Amino acid sequence: MTPPAQSEIATASTSSSAAQLTAQLRETGVSRLDHMGWIRVTGEDRVRWLNGMVTNSIQQLQNGEGNYNFLLSVQGRIQGDATIFAEPDALLMETAATQVPGLMALLDRFIIMDDVELADATAGQSGLLIAGPKAASLLARIGLHVEHLGVLEKQSMPWDAAQIRVIHTESPLIPRFELWADANTISKLLETLQNAGAVLCEVQSLEWLRILEGTPLYGTDIRDRELPQETGQTRALHFAKGCYLGQEIVERIRSRGNVHRTFSAFRLEGQLPAGGAPLEADGKQVGELTSTAAIPLPTDHATIVQLALGYVRREALDRSLSLHYPGGVAVPVSLPFSAAAPSAPQPASGSSERV
Repeated sequence: MTPPAQSEIATASTSSSAAQLTAQLRETGVSRLDHMGWIRVTGEDRVRWLNGMVTNSIQQLQNGEGNYNFLLSVQGRIQGDATIFAEPDALLMETAATQVPGLMALLDRFIIMDDVELADATAGQSGLLIAGPKAASLLARIGLHVEHLGVLEKQSMPWDAAQIRVIHTESPLIPRFELWADANTISKLLETLQNAGAVLCEVQSLEWLRILEGTPLYGTDIRDRELPQETGQTRALHFAKGCYLGQEIVERIRSRGNVHRTFSAFRLEGQLPAGGAPLEADGKQVGELTSTAAIPLPTDHATIVQLALGYVRREALDRSLSLHYPGGVAVPVSLPFSAAAPSAPQPASGSSERV
């Protein structure tokens, strides 16, 4: 028997990923959260101390509430990101597992005379992401009622003689929920959810969804040279919380009223470039593309659209300059991509594109 050609394997993989993306945008998808990690912060001074280390206000969080944060250098450059949740006796920081060692080292340097302890709480717990417009109803069918949860609210719920920690996470496109428990319980949950109709989703479809949402990824779209306001993630900033590491730079930018470059989204016309491709206008570099993808949208005509995230100088957007990358043209469009709705992406304010 002749083995399948590499092109046939690639086509089958793309088709499977497209079906997974469709499930997330129109039904319900489920995926493992093996790439996520946790830091547990304890001690009497934990709230005051950690509030002075992050860009959002955590001192106002009640039990089960959370918010998204950046951690900065003294120069105001982003060193990492995390969602922080309050518990009665601890603060829990959820971030990418690859960020945990670096963030713990960064935070540990600033524990001087404070009653604060840091612990890597990643081991011993497993997670699932449940995403899609029918996610809440599917969870209700298996006995987990999440409709009442606000965004970034965490609550423990009983299921099959175990306790499931449920989080309503953020997305500008579709409902998202995370389920956390021990590995054995999560395996049972995954099987139950698939039997109930959830589609198992893997890395490629999750990456397509992230780009459609316009969510920047630390390490790819957000690097340690970026300033908070350049990323467009105002949900991570609180301007009345008091002093914190890097605050002086953040406040200085706010007093000026804007930044020179901003995070944006683009429709690509031409060849699909790799991440890192430069953007040029009038013969000068004005930005870069950080994430790129050819995404098969769930439309009647199986439309494939080339989309990108990246940074561009504000004057290039304000003047509606034509943006070029090696191999094509990048047209600014609004975030999140309305293509997921599934109509075509709409042009950003000031763009001359017609859809």
